[in-house]
Amino acid sequence: MAFAGCLCWKMAYAVVAIATPDAFIEQTQVLATVDHPRFLRQLALLNQEAPGLTPDQRWHLRYSNAWEAMYEGDYAKSEALFQDIIRHSGNSRLADRASSMLLSQYGLTRRYTEAFELADRLATRLPQITDAQVRFALLLNLSQAMGSAGQIDLAVHYAHMAMAAVPVDGHLCYPVSELVDVLFNGHRLQPDSRELQQALAACPAASEPVYHTDLMLTLADLYAHGGQPREALALLDRLQSSVEANGYVPNKLSALGDRAWALAELGENDAARQAALAVVAQARSGDFGEFLKEPYEVLYRVEKKLGNTAAALDYHEKFAALDKAYLDDIHARALAYEAVQQHVLAQKLDTERLGEQNAGLRAQQKLDAKTAEANRLYLVLLLMALGLAALLMLRLKHSQLRFKRLSHLDGLTAIYNRQHFMDEAGRLLHQLERRKGMACLAIIDLDHFKRINDSHGHAMGDEVLCRVVGACKQHLRPVDLFGRLGGEEFGILLTDCSREQGMAIAERMRATIEATAVELDGVVVTVSTSIGLAFTDVAGHDLRRLCSEADAALYGAKRGGRNRVMAGVEDLAVA
Repeated sequence: MAFAGCLCWKMAYAVVAIATPDAFIEQTQVLATVDHPRFLRQLALLNQEAPGLTPDQRWHLRYSNAWEAMYEGDYAKSEALFQDIIRHSGNSRLADRASSMLLSQYGLTRRYTEAFELADRLATRLPQITDAQVRFALLLNLSQAMGSAGQIDLAVHYAHMAMAAVPVDGHLCYPVSELVDVLFNGHRLQPDSRELQQALAACPAASEPVYHTDLMLTLADLYAHGGQPREALALLDRLQSSVEANGYVPNKLSALGDRAWALAELGENDAARQAALAVVAQARSGDFGEFLKEPYEVLYRVEKKLGNTAAALDYHEKFAALDKAYLDDIHARALAYEAVQQHVLAQKLDTERLGEQNAGLRAQQKLDAKTAEANRLYLVLLLMALGLAALLMLRLKHSQLRFKRLSHLDGLTAIYNRQHFMDEAGRLLHQLERRKGMACLAIIDLDHFKRINDSHGHAMGDEVLCRVVGACKQHLRPVDLFGRLGGEEFGILLTDCSREQGMAIAERMRATIEATAVELDGVVVTVSTSIGLAFTDVAGHDLRRLCSEADAALYGAKRGGRNRVMAGVEDLAVA
């Protein structure tokens, strides 16, 4: 009886729906991102009843089919349907909507010249578009197109225009999500950015599950790549069910990629490898970009840590190839955008020149030709002078940047010198104190280093220092600070590091240095090191006090026989 009742309800629903096909079609399009499974069911019903629809209703149905094909990644099918609507529907509103979607698809399929040509035509047509929904959708896609061209300020401008043009029955979720995407791709977004919080508030999970999930994945990516891997994993765990329910492939790949990166940051190598391989397995031939190259980078880092040299080299080669393809793609977008802009400018100049021609100008053709020739010569000379000046300024700027960079580095080991290390360490400790983060300061001093200089010369001493620096770097993260404090003394600031992690890292560095043999001119020497540690949970975030505690621990290690790691007395008491 329950099954029969359910079946009767469905039949009644179909009758009501088809009795008002215009409303049913409009409702189906609204459900596309709000409730995608229900959207698919209603779309299937409409396709079954297509023969009984009017020509205009069938064009709207074709638009929904094109949208779904694009959502599923069948771009050849969706493009054919959108082009058919633009050329043959006779409905300007629907054609503008299809053009807007086609603009987005051209970007996804890397047909950048066509994308920017279409964007220019649609931007020119924008003042004539009075339909609120179509104008709103077009502004969103123009923002997306300009963002892909690297025109971040222009993309942000279009996103703000879309926020101000939300239709009465529209939703602020879509433009604020686009603004977040533009800022993220332009590297202008932080986990606590106001725009991200505004977007999450405007796109609740209950009513906008796809957009909400995408925004939360953006936050997870910021956590994973911002030194907060545990927060990233916790967020990804909470999002797992919604990612699976939405069925949106880019979200699935993004979640796996961020998970792999966060696990690698935490040193969970097997889990990181599994997540990265899952992304690689789902990638299609010809895919590249951040979502694919980062898993290969994770695989390279994991295999390198595990000592699998051949596998690490293979993954590094794939990562390097994908990274180059990604950078080439960015360059191709910029070139395509500039080429289209130049073409449009040339067309405008041609039109203006043709409009200005008259009988008087033709009578003075010879004189104008000579004048134009002289002007071109002056312009060439001016451009050459400007180009030379620009080149000189560029070289000067490069030199200034190089000297500034070198002023921060130690001349022998190419790590931070004492002054820059102390400045950066103070700044990072201040940031950690504000967010209650932990850190460990390690001071490293080579044992009996003077004997090496006295016995084998300063060339051997310099080689030993360089090799020690290389050995230490093997155990440091990109966010850690490493500097030479003077002579054979080095300082390391490990951020977001507990006492246990700090002791473990220091012990690994000590063991690596002890196992490192340095050969120069047939002479082989080894060296050991003493390491003193101080932790912020005991000494606080004041750099001077941390240095004092670490120095005291270092002297304790020296007195205790050298070649050992020792923490401050207070740290040991806490431990």
